[in-house]
Amino acid sequence: MNKTRLAVAAMSCSAVLCIQAQGKPEGYTCCNLHYDKGWISDANWRAAAMIPAGARITVLSYDGSIASVEIDGKPYRVALDYSKKLTTIDEYMNKLVVKHDPRPRIEHAAPKVRESIKQGRVIEGMTREEALLAVGYPSLHKTPTLDAPVWQMWTSRAGRYEIHWGDDGKIERLAGSYY
Repeated sequence: MNKTRLAVAAMSCSAVLCIQAQGKPEGYTCCNLHYDKGWISDANWRAAAMIPAGARITVLSYDGSIASVEIDGKPYRVALDYSKKLTTIDEYMNKLVVKHDPRPRIEHAAPKVRESIKQGRVIEGMTREEALLAVGYPSLHKTPTLDAPVWQMWTSRAGRYEIHWGDDGKIERLAGSYY
């Protein structure tokens, strides 16, 4: 009888409640994420199609260095293509999935900064928080800490650009194949 009750309870558990019970993150995308054919790499290639910051995201499962997720009702896979020796997929997903929708913060930014974030671009004068919203986290294999004076970022698999930070904590200049 206990097995029957357990089976009925498992079948009646909605996906959202089960996920929450298992401790998998659910909330909003922290930042703009880029994908190619449903694949979101930790390199977050800027040239690929973009999911905007603040999209609803639910982590469905983990498999090694890959997380299966649902973003605004569509399936995607998030992968540690380059940083799997430096972090775990659940740690990475805990950065990408935030409790509070970042869109109100974006709307309160200066007009030029707001438009750049919505376009998935960084501009000189942005803060680190604004840059994170716009282009996401730098891959750990090239930028091990957000305090680094230069962030190594990716336009595509072959194209790379750098974000150089000034002493004031704002973008001082961009270098490489950004555009």
